[in-house]
Amino acid sequence: MTEQKTNGKILKILVVEDLFEHMLIIKNALKKSNIENQVFAAMDGKEAIDFLFNQGKYESIEKAPKPDIILLDLKLPKFNGLEVLEKIKDDSKLREIPVVILTSSKKDEDIVKTHELGAKSYIQKSIFIESDTNKIEKLFDAIFSMA
Repeated sequence: MTEQKTNGKILKILVVEDLFEHMLIIKNALKKSNIENQVFAAMDGKEAIDFLFNQGKYESIEKAPKPDIILLDLKLPKFNGLEVLEKIKDDSKLREIPVVILTSSKKDEDIVKTHELGAKSYIQKSIFIESDTNKIEKLFDAIFSMA
């Protein structure tokens, strides 16, 4: 596969996922996608907020640059994904970042709430995690077209 740059730059992706196995699957798929990218990881809602607002161990903009896209789980410790999404969309510097929900939740109210809060897409992890790698890479290519 040939890598493509988005608008001449490397796409910065923040993945917010508390399950280590799922994080590995996502990172591996991102590595194999057609888009040149740099992945940052947050393992809970508080870490995601610290990263996005350059707080705590993420005070340095070099260590925690503004991402071009956020892949966000809903079921997170400390702050859940809905709380993280709300903080993102309430901030004038972050609200334009596309947020894609990757979650195991099949609840209609979660789907509705994330769209009301401004998420660009809602993908159930069962479909995503169980897919073969080629399908995952195509999914990411479609997601990145939003960034």
